[in-house]
Amino acid sequence: MGAIAVHEFVSLDGVFEDPSWTADYGFDPEMGDDIGRLTRSSDAILLGRRTFEMFAPAWSQRTAADDPGAPFFNDSPKGVVSSSLDDDTAERTWGNSRSLGAYDAGRIREFADSFSGGVYVSGSGSLVRSLLADGLVGSLHLFVYPVVRGTGARLFPEGSAPAQLRLRHHDAYDNGVLHLHYTAA
Repeated sequence: MGAIAVHEFVSLDGVFEDPSWTADYGFDPEMGDDIGRLTRSSDAILLGRRTFEMFAPAWSQRTAADDPGAPFFNDSPKGVVSSSLDDDTAERTWGNSRSLGAYDAGRIREFADSFSGGVYVSGSGSLVRSLLADGLVGSLHLFVYPVVRGTGARLFPEGSAPAQLRLRHHDAYDNGVLHLHYTAA
């Protein structure tokens, strides 16, 4: 199977919901370098519907002059996991997008296998939880912000399946954010 690499911004208490709170910490250029390495090693993007609906208007209007990541996000094939989105709407909303239908581990494996490089996932918390539960995540990149949110959707909510991970790499940025790269143990 093509490797699925997940990138998430989370608080110390695991909240990923509405990451607008990350703006208070700025965006360290080294973070951009690390995220760039993730996208450069990927041939496609996998998103949940809500993240797709947030990303499409933001990224589809950006150019390489605006953001060096724009060509990857706009030109790469995108699979959207959604029971309510059809292929025509996905393509009209953001070029090179198609609906994969409701979550189905087999269909996601087929999508990932259709690319020689990796598949990149950003945000899409509900999707990521399912991918983790089904053992489909090859690498998990957590960008942990030095804040406790107290409330909000958590990446690993109460009742999550136990899992053992192996820390492969870590970075500490000047803005206080930690990048923790995990694979399955």
